[in-house]
Amino acid sequence: MTNPSPPRRAPEPPWRTEGTPDEPPKPPPGGRRMRGGWWGLILAALVVYLVANLVLSFFNEGDEPTISYTEFTKQVEAGNVSKIYAKGDAIQGQLRKARDDPDGGGSYTKFTTERPTFADDQLWQDLTRHDVTVTAEPVVQQRSFLANLLIALAPMLLLVVLWIVVARRMSRAMGGGPGGMGGMLGRKAPPKPVELEPGRQRTTFADVAGIDEVEGELNDVVDFLRNPDAYRRMGAKMPRGVLLSGPPGTGKTLLARAVAGEAGVPFFSASASEFIEMIVGVGASRVRELFAEARKVAPSIVFIDEIDTIGRARGGGAATGGHDEREQTLNQILTEMDGFSGAEGVVVVAATNRADILDPALTRPGRFDRVVTVSPPDRDGRAAILRIHTRQIPLADDVDLDRVARTTPGMTGAELANLANEAALLAVKRRQSRVTGADFSDALEKVQLGAERALVMPEEERRRTAYHESGHALLGMLQPGADPVRKITIVPRGRALGVTLSTPDSDKYAYTEEYLRGRIIGALGGMAAEQVVYGVITTGSESDLEQVTRIARGMVARWGMSEQVGRLSALPGDAQQAYGLAAAPGTLDAIDGEMRRVVDECYAEACRKLRDHRGQLDALAEALLAAETLDETEAYRIAGITRLTKEGPRD
Repeated sequence: MTNPSPPRRAPEPPWRTEGTPDEPPKPPPGGRRMRGGWWGLILAALVVYLVANLVLSFFNEGDEPTISYTEFTKQVEAGNVSKIYAKGDAIQGQLRKARDDPDGGGSYTKFTTERPTFADDQLWQDLTRHDVTVTAEPVVQQRSFLANLLIALAPMLLLVVLWIVVARRMSRAMGGGPGGMGGMLGRKAPPKPVELEPGRQRTTFADVAGIDEVEGELNDVVDFLRNPDAYRRMGAKMPRGVLLSGPPGTGKTLLARAVAGEAGVPFFSASASEFIEMIVGVGASRVRELFAEARKVAPSIVFIDEIDTIGRARGGGAATGGHDEREQTLNQILTEMDGFSGAEGVVVVAATNRADILDPALTRPGRFDRVVTVSPPDRDGRAAILRIHTRQIPLADDVDLDRVARTTPGMTGAELANLANEAALLAVKRRQSRVTGADFSDALEKVQLGAERALVMPEEERRRTAYHESGHALLGMLQPGADPVRKITIVPRGRALGVTLSTPDSDKYAYTEEYLRGRIIGALGGMAAEQVVYGVITTGSESDLEQVTRIARGMVARWGMSEQVGRLSALPGDAQQAYGLAAAPGTLDAIDGEMRRVVDECYAEACRKLRDHRGQLDALAEALLAAETLDETEAYRIAGITRLTKEGPRD
């Protein structure tokens, strides 16, 4: 039979218990040191007072000049002395009129002097004859003991007050003693609901357009916040969190504000990067404070933007032992959303464009119950977004927002808002009263193609650029199923010497192999035109080759459009970073060979078509040299090609 282990005094258990009475609060561990700190402050104050008193006593009599007794008698004889005070041989006095200090210290009216012991003059008679008053109180008043005390202690009192203020702020920030450095670095103002400007209404779903399907997902959250009792009676629980995932600029933050505005509840907004500090534990403290403030005014919404900053999958960082600041902050968020503390009445809405790298514990049901994908809007959605962003912009009668929406496939809400703003800026520069369709067209060119550059090119360089862009345009017109050519220009824009703009008539969501090969052929048209006409290749095709490589890699390694590689995804979406690490060496060699085969076939096809249609290529190039810019109608007319649409031929 073994003896029971002797009892031991262990520290407090690091877990929570339920149903046990709360223990009385213990004094803070820094309390005793705090009292010792007060005694140290008092002792330091006394030392400072003694030193200051000695210094003040040393300079106490330096305010009034000491003059010679000879000068004093001269002033008496001149009748310039009004009164004096004598104590022994020391004399203090005051003049009727100021005199210059003989030592060069400026003018003076009060003075001190010393009567020599060997003086045998008739001082009293002289004073009486010149009506000098002999007072019983010193003429030069010395500072009192209390004044000296206050002057000596004033700096120390100011230091003590500042120390107390800093100590309290540090204590509230870290929840401990006032001496923690983490409190000094981590304390921030308590989070408050987002304030609106006076007279401005809250954002609602009426301010959101183009993402109707997402509104449907969020309407349940709004209805729950409005009518929580109805759901409680049915035993339904409020969603703890909603994760908005989508590309940048699709309106994730606007959606979160709209949910709070529709429900009429407080809205707390924070960026995930605001929680991170160098000192470990500060981020977790801020998370606790944020949720504590949100629970006080529940029901409420907490919005965390760019949550992937702290929500990355744990275990992949370079931290030692997993105790870095980012992981502690993430752990605190996990606990607040679905832990012992609970967050009743608080809905967390988070936004990210990298939902694939988030920690699984964060995206599980019970924390983020719903993952809502916010995609770029379709054509109707873009038109609705443009109407919202042009509500305050005076538009001319020739502005067709539906037509603008058709020519902006793939644009997000933020890009459309920028487009409307650029059009308004152009109208202001042109001193117009309304924004016209030409302003929108020019703004779209500036956004998509870049700003024009004042670059003077040699004639040979200009002609070669014209053939380069004509090659792109002609192959885009000849290739079946290719995107229509909207504009051709040899005016330098951004980094390019010329630009050919092609956009589809309608949004595309799936691409065939024929369409992708047409994209590659069109992108290689500039290089092929230079080869056909000049027999040389220049560096102007750099961006074209980057686009070609990206499309060919996707066809071969991701979309199963290669018989040799097979129907598999051999490389991830971010293959530019992981290329060479995600597949076996043999597979990578096969991918490389297939990419070269696809590109070589497309390049041979591009050169063949341009040779067969050399007359149309020359016509486009000459028109570009003459006009510098060709729109859609002119380009197809000069090339002699009828553009096919879904409705039939289009002139």
